[in-house]
Amino acid sequence: MKVDIVNLTKKFGGIIAVDSINLDIKDGEFVAFLGPSGCGKTTTLLMIAGIYKPTDGDILFDGKRVNNFPPKDRDIGMVFQSYALYPHMSVFQNLTYPLLIKKRPREEMKKEAQRVADMMGIGHLLKRRPGQLSGGQQQRVALGRALIKKPRLLLFDEPLSNLDARLRISMRGEIKKLQKDLGITSIYVTHDQIEALTMADRIAVIKDGVLQAYTDPEDLHDRPKTLFIAEFIGNPPMNLFDVEIKSEAGRVYANLGNGARLAIPESRKLKKLVEGKVKMGIRPQDIHAGSEDGISTEIALVEPMGRDDLIVSKVGNAEVHFLVDPIMKLRMGDRIKLRFDMEKSQFFDIKTELSLLWD
Repeated sequence: MKVDIVNLTKKFGGIIAVDSINLDIKDGEFVAFLGPSGCGKTTTLLMIAGIYKPTDGDILFDGKRVNNFPPKDRDIGMVFQSYALYPHMSVFQNLTYPLLIKKRPREEMKKEAQRVADMMGIGHLLKRRPGQLSGGQQQRVALGRALIKKPRLLLFDEPLSNLDARLRISMRGEIKKLQKDLGITSIYVTHDQIEALTMADRIAVIKDGVLQAYTDPEDLHDRPKTLFIAEFIGNPPMNLFDVEIKSEAGRVYANLGNGARLAIPESRKLKKLVEGKVKMGIRPQDIHAGSEDGISTEIALVEPMGRDDLIVSKVGNAEVHFLVDPIMKLRMGDRIKLRFDMEKSQFFDIKTELSLLWD
C-alpha cells in the first residue's frame, strides 16, 4: 500500500500538535517517525490509523482519501507499546480475536493462528495466557494479532520500549526481516535513534510537530539539514562548538578561541561566504588522537565504553569528545595531539539553525 500524507495538521484547542506534515511512503517501504517525546509522531500515526481525525490536510491510501474511514475499514494492523493483550484469554484467543470479530469459521481461525504463531516462534504457546509469557513472547503475540488480519499497512507505536536492551536488539532484527519477507508497508514510531537508523528505509524526523527531514539513515547521519538533527542523531552525540569563521591568505578558518583554529577545506563549501559566529559540528569518531601535527590538548575525563574509550578534553574554548582505542591507555592529565577530519565537519547558522552546507 502506498501512503501519502498531505499538509496533515492536528490541533488540540490552541495547541498545534502536528503542523502541515507532508510525506510519501512507498508500497512495501519501512518508514520510521523519529523524535523526542511530545513531538507529534504518535499523533501523526494515530491520524493515519483513524483514531484521531485531522484538523486539516489529507491521508491517502493508494491515492484514495481515507480521512473519514473508521479504523476497521483502513486495512491496517497496529502494534502498541503496552502489547494490549487480553489477560483472561489464551494466546490462541488473543491471536484470533480479529478473526472472531469478523465471524470467520473456527477451522480457518485455527489454521491462521497456527500459521502466524509458527511464523512468530510461539507455536508451542497457544494455550498459555499472557501472564505466563515473557515480555518478548507477549510482543510476538501482539505482532501476530496484527498480522493475522493480513493487513496492507502495519503501524508500530514504540513496540519495543518495554523490553530489555538485549531483547530489543533481537526483536529489531526479527521485525525488520518479517516486514521485508511479507512486503507490508510499515510505519514505526520511536524516540530511539538506533531503532530508526537500523530498521527504517527512510526516517521522518519530527520536532514540535514540524517535519525536520525525511530521508534515508545515511543521509540523515552524514548530512544533517538542521542543528536539531545534528544534536539528535548519532551516538555518541556530535560535538557542537561556537566558532568564528575568518578568511586569511585565501584560506577559511574556524576559530575555537585561545588561538586554536581549524582550516575548513574547500570541499566544505558554505552556501555563502560566511564570516562571523556559527555553530560547527563534528562527530567524536571524526577526531583522531595521536597525530604528530595536531592540536595539543590535556585529557580531562576518560569514560570506558568497551570497544572504545570516550575522551573529554578542551580545545580553545570548546569541550571536545572523541573516541580512542582502549589499548592507548590514556589517563586524566595526559597530553595528546588531535587531528580533526574537517572533511566531515558541519556548519549551522546560529539564528535559523539551518545547515550552511546542505539544502
